[in-house]
Amino acid sequence: MKLTVFGASGGIGGHVVHQALDAGHQVSAVVRDPARLTLRRPGLELVTVRGLDDVRAVAAALAGSDAALSAVGPRKRKDGPVASSATRGILQGFAVSGARRFVAVSAAPVGAVPDGDSFLNRRILMPFIGLLLHDVYADLSLMEEEIRQSSTDWTVLRPPKLVNRPLTGRYRTAVGSNVPRGLFISRADAAHAMLAALANAATVGEPLGIAY
Repeated sequence: MKLTVFGASGGIGGHVVHQALDAGHQVSAVVRDPARLTLRRPGLELVTVRGLDDVRAVAAALAGSDAALSAVGPRKRKDGPVASSATRGILQGFAVSGARRFVAVSAAPVGAVPDGDSFLNRRILMPFIGLLLHDVYADLSLMEEEIRQSSTDWTVLRPPKLVNRPLTGRYRTAVGSNVPRGLFISRADAAHAMLAALANAATVGEPLGIAY
């Protein structure tokens, strides 16, 4: 497949690029600053797009791709509404390019607490995290709504706390809900789940929970 990866120099995006290339895909890695992605491998095209509000540049990055994956998000809490504004530009690029399949990263607190979750998660951790990072999750919620209203064949990945651990390929997923008692997931395994979702028709038009 030919894949376009937005946020390719980020924590999850970098893993998506590496894993996609390892799987034999062609990858167009979209970055704002090419100095942040030093990887050079066969099958990789580095695409510099200074701002994802440049619809023409985004559509060009999507041209000929079978699917796109977005790991765009704030690097710091003070970065503002990065996810919704960036995704809005990506979706406009989709409309121009004619591409359809889209997998994007959101976060578990955007979804409802699942049945069977622990008292600690339901009553303490999730409410506290939602309050602490209210602006971040409000932005992701807006992003998800715009994705739902788009004409793309979308999947939204909702990971809990992200950690830097090696790829295992062993984790739990839940189509349409969060994973009960799911506390964390590595960025490498989140990337793995995004790529796996591309071939899973059951995830189209659904959020996808993931956790260990």
